[in-house]
Amino acid sequence: MSQAATLTPQRPSPRAPQTTSRILLEFLGSMNLAVTLLVIVAIAAIIGTVLKQDQPYSDYLLRFGPYWFKVFRDLGLYDVYSATWFVFIMTFLVISTSVCVYRNGPRMLREMRQYRVKVQAKSLRLMRHHVEQETSVDAAGVAARARRLLENHGYRVREQDHGDHRVLAAMRGGFNRFGYLLTHIGIVVILVGGMLDSNMFLKMAVSLGKLKVETHDIPVSQVPASSRIGTWNPSYRGNVSIPEGSSANVLFLQLKDGYVVQQLPFTIAVKKFTVKHYVTGQPKDFESEVVVHDPRTGKTVHDVIRVNHPLDFDGDKIFQASFGDGGSKLQFKIWSLAGMSKPLDFKGTVFGKYALDTQDGKRQLEIDNFRMYNIEQVPGTDGETKPRDLGPSVTFKLRNTQGVANEYVNYLVPQKVDGTDYFLSGVRSEPNQPYRYLHVPMGPNGGVQRFMQLAEALHSPAILDDVAASMATTTLQAMGSGADAATHDKIEASIKRILQLFAKGGYPAVLDSVKERVPTDRQKEAADAFLKVLNAGLEGVYRRVLAKDGVSAPTQKDWDFFQAAVPTLSVLPLYGSPVYLQMTNFKQIQAAGLQITRYPGAKVVWIGALMLLAGIFVMFFVSHRRIWLRTEARGDGGTRVLFAGTSNRNMMEFDNHFAQLKDALFSKLRP
Repeated sequence: MSQAATLTPQRPSPRAPQTTSRILLEFLGSMNLAVTLLVIVAIAAIIGTVLKQDQPYSDYLLRFGPYWFKVFRDLGLYDVYSATWFVFIMTFLVISTSVCVYRNGPRMLREMRQYRVKVQAKSLRLMRHHVEQETSVDAAGVAARARRLLENHGYRVREQDHGDHRVLAAMRGGFNRFGYLLTHIGIVVILVGGMLDSNMFLKMAVSLGKLKVETHDIPVSQVPASSRIGTWNPSYRGNVSIPEGSSANVLFLQLKDGYVVQQLPFTIAVKKFTVKHYVTGQPKDFESEVVVHDPRTGKTVHDVIRVNHPLDFDGDKIFQASFGDGGSKLQFKIWSLAGMSKPLDFKGTVFGKYALDTQDGKRQLEIDNFRMYNIEQVPGTDGETKPRDLGPSVTFKLRNTQGVANEYVNYLVPQKVDGTDYFLSGVRSEPNQPYRYLHVPMGPNGGVQRFMQLAEALHSPAILDDVAASMATTTLQAMGSGADAATHDKIEASIKRILQLFAKGGYPAVLDSVKERVPTDRQKEAADAFLKVLNAGLEGVYRRVLAKDGVSAPTQKDWDFFQAAVPTLSVLPLYGSPVYLQMTNFKQIQAAGLQITRYPGAKVVWIGALMLLAGIFVMFFVSHRRIWLRTEARGDGGTRVLFAGTSNRNMMEFDNHFAQLKDALFSKLRP
C-alpha cells in the first residue's frame, strides 16, 4: 500500500487565481505596452520636429488651408508636446515604467545579494562553463586556494558547509542588475521632469473652465482676470515686448488660438536698447540694458542681455529674442488722391488707431510698424542682385466702415527705378499676398507735390472743361470752315469724357469704352484715336499745372516727370485708397523682445538623464559573473572538485576568464 502510494504521481498544486489587480499590473508592466507607447511617442516627436510648434493659428491657416487646419488643430498637432493625448500617453508611460520597476526591482535587488550557496551539483554540470576533477588535496585546502584566487580577481566570496559537501560561491559585478533599475527609474524621472515643464496645468485649467484664452488684440490692462495666471504657475515660456524706458511684470503665453497673461514675480525695465548693423544695414547684434527688481525680496539686478547670453534671475531665464518698434512717433502729410493738392499735416504713433475723414468716406488708420532698415535684393548695374537698404518705412492699414482693410507699406526715401526716382507704396488686401507697388514719381523740385497737383487737376471739372474746349477749338480750326457750335460742343464732350474715364479707371477704362461703343472691325482704329486724344488731353492738363506753378517753358526734366507720371495715374484707381500717406519725419522708439522661461523640471530631467546614462553604462559594460566551487571528500582523504561559472554578458571574454581561473586553480592541485 505504501509502495502504491509511492508510485502514485503527485498532482501539481493549482495556480493562484488571477485577480483584477494582478492582471492590471501585468498589463501595465508588459513589454508590449511599453514598446507601443514608445513608438507613439517617437512618432509624435517626429511630428513636433517637422511641424513648427506654438505658432499663431493664422500662420497655420495660411499654410494648410481651412480644412487641414481644422483637422490638425483637432488632433493637437500645433502643440504636440502639450496635447491632451500626448500628456495621457506620457502619463501612461510613466505608470508602465514604474510598474516594471515595482515588479522586477525587489527580485533584482535580491539577486544582487544572493550568492546561491545551496546550488545543486546537477545545476552546475548543466552550465556551459564547468569542469570536474579529483585531487589528493583535502577539501579545506582546495577551498582556501579557490578563495584566495577569486578574491584576487575581485570576487566577493561566501562559503557554506552542507555536511557531505561544501559550496564556495563567488560573485562579481552584481550591481549590473542595479543598472536596469537605474535606467528605468531615470526614464521615469525624465518623463516627470518633462511633464512638469509642459503647459498641461494651463490645459487643465482651460478644460475645467478656470482659465479663458483671450483671442482679441487688446491692451494688457484690459485683459480680464479670467485670462490671467498668477505666480503659482510652476513653468512657463512666453514673450513680452518692452519699449525703451518702460517696464513690465507680465508675460504673454501663446495658447491655442490666443494667449493668456502670466503674472511675473518681478518687474523688468529696459533702460536702453541697442542694435548693431552690418554695412548693408542688416542686424548684426542687439542687446538690452535691463534692471530686474523683485518686490518680495528687494533684490535688484542690473545687467545687459544679448543674443545667446541670457540673464538668470532666481530660476527665470531672460533671453534677448527679438526686437521691434516700441511706439515710434511719426509725422505725415496726407494727400487726397481725388481733388485736393494741399496736404493735411498729421502726427501719429506706431500701434495707434485714428479716424480719418476722406472724400470717399470715413476711414480708420491703424499704424502697425516702423522699420529703420529694409534690406532687399535689388538688381545691380551688372545684372546681379545685391542687398540694398531701401531706408525707413511705415506699415499701416486703412479700414473702411464695413471693417475691410488694405495693408500698405510706404517708404520715406525715393528709389531709383530705370533711371527715375519714385516714392514706393506697397498695397495688399490679404496678409499672404505679395505687395503690389505704386510708383509715385518724384517731382523736378523733389517730393510728391507735382504729382498730387496733376492728380488734382485730372479730377477738376473746370480744368477738364478748359482743356476739352481748347482741344475742340483746335480740332475745328484744323477741319476748316463749316463747323458749327453743336459740333464744337460734341467734340468737347467727347474729349472731356475720355479724360474722365482715364481719371476713374486708367487706360483699361478707356479701352473698355471703345469695345462697348465701336464695332469690332473698327476697334483698333478707334482705340488709337482715343489714345491720341487722351495723351493730348493729359498734356493739356499738365501744361495748366505747370502754368499754375509759374513754369512757362517746360524743360526736359519736366517732360520726363510727365512721362513717368501718366502710367502711375492710370493705375491709381487700383490703389484702393482715397489718400496717400507720405511719411516726412520720425522719432524712433525701439522695443526689446524678451523671452522669459521658467523650467523647474530642467534639473529633474538632468538628474534623470544622468541616472539613465549611468544605468546604460552599468548594463552594457559591467558583467554579472558567478563562480561556484563544490568540493566533496573522498574516503581516501582526497577531494572531488566541481568548478563552474556563468556570466550574463560578454561570453567570449568570459570563456578566456574562466579558462584562466580553471588553470590557476588546478595547476597546483595534486591529482
